[in-house]
Amino acid sequence: MNASDLPGTPFLAYRDRHLFIEQLRLQDLAVMHGTPLFVYSKASMLHALSAYQRAFAGRKAKVHYAMKANSSLGVLQVFARAGCGFDIVSAGELARVQAAGGKAADVIFSGVGKTREEMRLALQAGIACFNVESETELDVLNAVALSLGKTAPVSIRVNPNVDPKTHPYISTGLKGNKFGIAHERTLQAYKHAASLPGLKVTGIDCHIGSQITTTGPYLDALDKVLDLVEQIESAGIPLHHLDFGGGLGINYNGDTPPTADALWARLLARLDERGFGDRQLMIEPGRSLVGNAGVCLTEVQFLKPGEQKNFCIIDAAMNDLPRPAMYEAFHQIVPLTLTSEAGKVYDVVGPVCESGDWIGRDRTLNVQSGDKLAVLSAGAYCMSMSSNYNTRGRAAEVLVDGDKAHLIRTRETVSDQMRGETVL
Repeated sequence: MNASDLPGTPFLAYRDRHLFIEQLRLQDLAVMHGTPLFVYSKASMLHALSAYQRAFAGRKAKVHYAMKANSSLGVLQVFARAGCGFDIVSAGELARVQAAGGKAADVIFSGVGKTREEMRLALQAGIACFNVESETELDVLNAVALSLGKTAPVSIRVNPNVDPKTHPYISTGLKGNKFGIAHERTLQAYKHAASLPGLKVTGIDCHIGSQITTTGPYLDALDKVLDLVEQIESAGIPLHHLDFGGGLGINYNGDTPPTADALWARLLARLDERGFGDRQLMIEPGRSLVGNAGVCLTEVQFLKPGEQKNFCIIDAAMNDLPRPAMYEAFHQIVPLTLTSEAGKVYDVVGPVCESGDWIGRDRTLNVQSGDKLAVLSAGAYCMSMSSNYNTRGRAAEVLVDGDKAHLIRTRETVSDQMRGETVL
């Protein structure tokens, strides 16, 4: 195995048979901080962001990091300092943005089930925009805004019925998905929003899914949204910004998504062709900024031969890395130190008491108990979706910056988990 076998980032590579992230050897970090351990490369995150920044050079555009991908404060701080706004889906995420030094004025609030209390907190904080996902939500947000003596800035999330060609669990732009307002009802919804005194219509929003690896779905959705913009503005409702969401995929296992700058070169050309190139643009990438910036380090506990399968049992589990159990997602699993000896084929599994607790199937590894492995492409939707199932503490997190490692989350203890609970 060599650097060309590793997905997605130039900041993860083998040197003298040892796996490094930036200038630090991962084996040393595993020994120092224990396992399971998430390790992120700051340079990798900024490198991914730079592709979007190149694409939007000279344009009126704002990148809002979709923080549901990874909401750890140290990660948010990197993007806040780089000038990003944030896309949130809860009041808790708003509080994290503010704790990390981000500005509420750079926040977009998405999500289908915002509560009245969340609306109130966001209005009081002064966020940039609510992405509204139903006609009922328009009425509720209007009432909350009027009760506070405020006006809520809104865009409506359009469901364009475009197939993103991704896993059905992370598809969001089809008629059968819960997100957004149907393409056919959008003009009616905008007319209703414009009639409500507590709302100010500011834009239009579209997000069709996640881990999208082709350009076609984006172009299809873009054309449908621009058709709607023409209809809405013909009805006398001006739209200040166009929000095209996120969803760009990363390389997990030989995936070949377009780069962010290549994708947006195509999309911006279409915007120019249709006369919308001077509009304020907003996008909300998540996975494409952090996915390949992170790895999860884990230790082999036991090797268990079986009649049908050999099992490599590690100390990371589905509570740490939920994507394989949730939708059979693939993560490469590699040793921290290369050997030249032939390996065996294993299913790599965790200690959680579920048959669904697997991290990788049919992986060829040369390992012994006590060896350390890296689960790659673990920067997105791993720590942010982790849990305490089986009363397992969440892992520690380290952010690497060159030759420095910053502990950005301490390992969770059993006492941490039981804080707030009582016995009768």
